[in-house]
Amino acid sequence: MNERLAIGDGTLVDEFLRTREQSLAFCAPLDVEDHALQAAAFTSPPKWHLAHTTWFFETFLLKPFLRGYRSSEPLYEMLFNSYYNSIGEQFPRPQRGLLSRPNLAAVHDYRARIDAGIVSLLGGAEADNPAVRERLRLGIEHERQHQELFFTDIKYSLAVNPLLPAYQPRASLAADDAPAMHWLRYDGGLLEVGHGGGEFSFDNERPRHRCFLEPFSLASRLVTNGEYQAFIDDGGYRRPELWLAEGWTAVQEQCWDRPLYWMHRDGEDLEYTLHGLQPRAAGRPVCHLSGFEVDAFARWAGARLPTEQEWEVAASAAPAPAGGVDLGVYHPVPAPPPSPAGPTQLYGEVWQWTQSAYGPYPGYRPTEGAIGEYNGKFMSSQWVLRGGSCVSKAAHLRPSYRNFFYPPDRWQFSGLRLARSTD
Repeated sequence: MNERLAIGDGTLVDEFLRTREQSLAFCAPLDVEDHALQAAAFTSPPKWHLAHTTWFFETFLLKPFLRGYRSSEPLYEMLFNSYYNSIGEQFPRPQRGLLSRPNLAAVHDYRARIDAGIVSLLGGAEADNPAVRERLRLGIEHERQHQELFFTDIKYSLAVNPLLPAYQPRASLAADDAPAMHWLRYDGGLLEVGHGGGEFSFDNERPRHRCFLEPFSLASRLVTNGEYQAFIDDGGYRRPELWLAEGWTAVQEQCWDRPLYWMHRDGEDLEYTLHGLQPRAAGRPVCHLSGFEVDAFARWAGARLPTEQEWEVAASAAPAPAGGVDLGVYHPVPAPPPSPAGPTQLYGEVWQWTQSAYGPYPGYRPTEGAIGEYNGKFMSSQWVLRGGSCVSKAAHLRPSYRNFFYPPDRWQFSGLRLARSTD
């Protein structure tokens, strides 16, 4: 094994293989039929995620760098291309669930062939090529992002079934009350945000740069189910003065009157989770909210959403993050007792909407070529979310990580933390 591929306590190729194996392990609880589920155009079937992440390694590593490589299935280039226009045509996203062929066994074979090709590539002269190492690292992190999408997509697709099947059955989730919310003050000033180099980061986290912040306060924990229920009980979904214009239109057109997956049956408040239908505990963080819903709640609460810079400044001063999907609890849990070190629940429970539009940092330059389409071309009409969720990979829980979704989106594990401007 080439020594320059060594990273941490293993090698980059080991990390590649572990990530590939984990994707299959996450799919193991599913039935064969579940692998083809696509309940909405914004979701993708598990089988497609398995194939697309494989396509990424084949397209950006094997085809350009493995001498003599030829694809055994040329049409896969079109079937499993997500949005890379520089590569060529893509099969329509809303119709991915119609791809009964290749079947699941063929997709597993495809993964095995490409995995073998990557191992062969890294055992040859190209292992010394910095571009190979950079693309392999990006491919690993890309697959980790799709592991998260696997959980959010399969949850949505399973929830359409009146049987409300559990991805992984589990006894009732923790129902502890949340500690009282209090406010933590930050002085603001001229500060630096963005990734500072060293470990991996996506291009939209860079470059590190200065920004000026007025003094602000941040809530000590996330907003809970119980607090959001109070918003509903006070007519929150019936009061247009609380909503942005597009949000109020969405409420009317989509008939929103509660978070996604909330329901009331036989006199009991429930929510659908990846562990099945569960009692809705007042102390757990509220999740599966759109940007419009969290904005309306913040206005109702006499507060606002934080900017992404405010959130990052607070997170950078907090202890190292922990949590995420590897804990095996695929739903957010109540906040721990208050910490003198700063806010709790910054990471690994729910993505926290910010009021910041998703755009480039000063000095941002997308990568040249097709890989430059990874993030840069989506910097329009979306809002930034921070902190990761209970189905995020732990490696992605860092202060500078930027996620982004359109404000009507609510199928992600997305919730909110309140902020206030401070005199």
